[in-house]
Amino acid sequence: MGAYIIRRIAQAFVVIVGVSVAVFFLIRLTGDPTDQMLAQGVSPENIASIRREMGLDLPIYLQYKQFIINALHGDFGTSISHKQPVIKLVVERLPATFQLTIVALLWAALIGIPAGVISAVRRHSPIDSITRSLAFVGQCMPVFWLGLLLILIFGVKLQLLPIYGSGTFRHLIMPAVTLGTYSVATITRLSRSSLLDVLGEDYIRTAKAKGLSKYAVLTGHALRNSLIPTITIVGLQFGTTLAGAVVTETVFSWPGLGRLVIQAVQARDYTLIQGALIIIAFMMVMVNLLIDITCALVDPRIRY
Repeated sequence: MGAYIIRRIAQAFVVIVGVSVAVFFLIRLTGDPTDQMLAQGVSPENIASIRREMGLDLPIYLQYKQFIINALHGDFGTSISHKQPVIKLVVERLPATFQLTIVALLWAALIGIPAGVISAVRRHSPIDSITRSLAFVGQCMPVFWLGLLLILIFGVKLQLLPIYGSGTFRHLIMPAVTLGTYSVATITRLSRSSLLDVLGEDYIRTAKAKGLSKYAVLTGHALRNSLIPTITIVGLQFGTTLAGAVVTETVFSWPGLGRLVIQAVQARDYTLIQGALIIIAFMMVMVNLLIDITCALVDPRIRY
């Protein structure tokens, strides 16, 4: 078990380093940051002074080295547009994004797992057909379109829910439903296929031959083993949901990290973009690492 954990931590470290390299170098392809910071007509001497102050006159590999050293000390630079430390802005927005992401995943798991189980147990029934059709639609539906549709129906026409902002649980309902719908569809389809695979195993037929009821076979033998892939996909959906929050937070004016990134892109705030993206990537990698370790504890076969 220890060797497996060490190997997964090493792989996570490689991914984080790769993401930091990609983000750092790709951000610099957008142009010179001083063009955004300084007004037109500034003298070349002042531009050179600013570049020296920000370390932009150094070779790019030295810039990356200095960025990593500072990041390890919690310093991701200062936002060009907000004039505040990047880490402070990210920490301020993280609670709202986590709140939205967690509620969306909870709604996805509470709906997706039971729907997948019922669909598998009632295979080829009308319920199965309806469930699979809805899951297919949920995976194909664009997040922004679903958000606008919910705003039009429940916010404008029926006036049941607020269409933007935050503060109460009612503000959270439409963004969470919008963000979690894709995950509902994914978890439903995986839960169904996983349970069907398990129900076809020899030990399930043996349990039935011993005279156990369908309920006992399902709850005592099939569900536990079928949930292992589902646990994995729920963890992976955290990253998908976190990425989808960028669009959802923009549609509903939700004050989270995704909306902050969009605002940074519009303002060409390269320090804020690179800092936020690297922090988001780090969180996603850590969550996936925890999910892998959890699955290995549940099913020892995964370690091999």
